[in-house]
Amino acid sequence: MKALAPNAAPFPALEVAGVSHSYGKRVALESVSFCVAQSSFTALLGLNGAGKTTLFSLVTRLFAARSGHIDVLGFDLARAPSQALRRMGVVFQARTLDLDLSIAQNLAYHAALHGLFPRDARARSEALLARFGLAHRMKDKVRDLSGGEMRRVEIARALLHRPRLLLLDEPTVGLDIAARADLLAHVRGLVRGEAVGVLWATHLIDEIDQGDDVVVLHVGRVLDRGKVGDVVNRAGARTIGEAFRKLTGIAEPEGASS
Repeated sequence: MKALAPNAAPFPALEVAGVSHSYGKRVALESVSFCVAQSSFTALLGLNGAGKTTLFSLVTRLFAARSGHIDVLGFDLARAPSQALRRMGVVFQARTLDLDLSIAQNLAYHAALHGLFPRDARARSEALLARFGLAHRMKDKVRDLSGGEMRRVEIARALLHRPRLLLLDEPTVGLDIAARADLLAHVRGLVRGEAVGVLWATHLIDEIDQGDDVVVLHVGRVLDRGKVGDVVNRAGARTIGEAFRKLTGIAEPEGASS
């Protein structure tokens, strides 16, 4: 085993190694490998159809991986699914809150699923909603929230059981520019403040910062991965948008001019 640097985390938050998946004869993912470090923000960049949602379905065990392996904080998802899943929080692309329940009721239900005591669940819910600027709306029904507020509630819900890995699949779909920026700021704050490892799936270039890690996924294959600057340099490009175009051979995704 390679010696760890001082203060280095012993395991990545997420390790995907040689994972493939097919729907019948259609290959959705082909030998996908990458890591998400603890206390880091990793952007999974790809257009619609790249395989991002399939990958999320495998990591969250909605589908079983037929080849390769997936580890969460050192726990093999296939061999120790309970330990692995307990350490991750997920925000899917489709909204999953119950619109007719209050924010507090949605969070209480999720906390019960994770076996949290009601008193602990309420205290954690109040703290998270305060962080996301929604403590004053705990009793409001979800249907009365804006799209951005719903996303913040979904992230708060995903963090209730204190996961060390947070997965977000195209979380800003349908949000305006201000709400997108606000949501990104909140999630980046979690990386800094709570040492959460984040995998943020997106097709929007302007959601990626220069200091991020990035995984370029295209038609089920990882074309490059690493720090944004390194990926840009290896592609002989000036920006991550230009690097994406050179790697894929297609037009740059949305926001590439930023």
